[in-house]
Amino acid sequence: MTFLSVQQPDGLVSRTSGIAVEFVRDWRQAASRLNAGHRTAFQHGYWLSAWYEAFHHLAPLIALISDAATGKDIAVVPMISHLRRGVRIVEFADLGVSDNNAPILALDGALDAAATDTIGKALIDALRALPDRFDLLRLKKMPAHVGGNPNPLVSLGRIGSCSLNGNLVLTGDDYEGYQASIKRMQMPRCWRVFSRHAGARFEIATGVARARELLDVMDVQQQARMRKLGSRFVLNDESHAQFYREVARQGVTDGYAVISALVCDEGVVATTLGVRHGATYFLLRISHAGDSWSSCSPGLLVTERTMAALHAKGVRRFDLSIGNQDYKRRFGAEPVPLTDASVALSWRGMPFAWRDHAAQGLRRHPRLAALAAQALGKGAR
Repeated sequence: MTFLSVQQPDGLVSRTSGIAVEFVRDWRQAASRLNAGHRTAFQHGYWLSAWYEAFHHLAPLIALISDAATGKDIAVVPMISHLRRGVRIVEFADLGVSDNNAPILALDGALDAAATDTIGKALIDALRALPDRFDLLRLKKMPAHVGGNPNPLVSLGRIGSCSLNGNLVLTGDDYEGYQASIKRMQMPRCWRVFSRHAGARFEIATGVARARELLDVMDVQQQARMRKLGSRFVLNDESHAQFYREVARQGVTDGYAVISALVCDEGVVATTLGVRHGATYFLLRISHAGDSWSSCSPGLLVTERTMAALHAKGVRRFDLSIGNQDYKRRFGAEPVPLTDASVALSWRGMPFAWRDHAAQGLRRHPRLAALAAQALGKGAR
């Protein structure tokens, strides 16, 4: 007989399926679970604690998944719940700031295909058993593997169904060889041009105060860029600004939060923000001082200088973030597919899950997707 445990707020427990699923509503109650578990940089304690603190207007919902017979932890799934257009949605703690989303997996929990399917089903059954009466589980941007182990929640969707993807550069141990492979970008020439300015240097912030100074500059430069493009900019609003600064406060001194810059006597010319986990670095934000510095390609240059500095510290995998801008191919990045999954938890969630599935299906047929987008555009007009 198999069973699933759902810990209700009033202490009642229901059982089915071999996996125990307990929900807590405060990240601090879950933070100590699987501290040494497999995770990506976006399930790091610094990232998640800063996220739940900054976006406190949303309701935390963290799933603690374990073996019901032994009590051994299997996974922690950091999520939230919110109401949108009358539909109660459960999704990862993200809001677009994370490049990927995944559960934290136990170090000693090797999972086969049958086990991953069981875990996904157990999570769905547990959500349906809660008194909250959730309507839709929407899991986005999931990598296929977490720390070399299969991501058990990917089985709820179709591999590569996400419209976004990672962009991974593998440099190997020979950075000079990698530099030679991207010689058409002319990074040495750009560095020479930049170096003609008095006081020109590259730096990575090692203290919290300097990190905050560079983040302040980044916000101003990115907002100016977005205004020029006619795009909305939200990364400097109260919640986002608090989030990024808290990540920096916790992570800059031990190298998790990487905030770098090109600086000269005239001021800060370009900045980057990224996070490092082991031998992998994720580039998240880039800013520069504008067209007057275009002769040295400051955005590209600060990225390459950051990669060189981190390579010297053991980083070999550089993910240039989601989105497929041309410069990422020039750096030699290869796309890494991500997976979306949408599961109806009630009849109210069915139309939304069907719509998500239809959109995911269209991505396999770009011509049909273009026709659909064209038709929707005409309808809007």
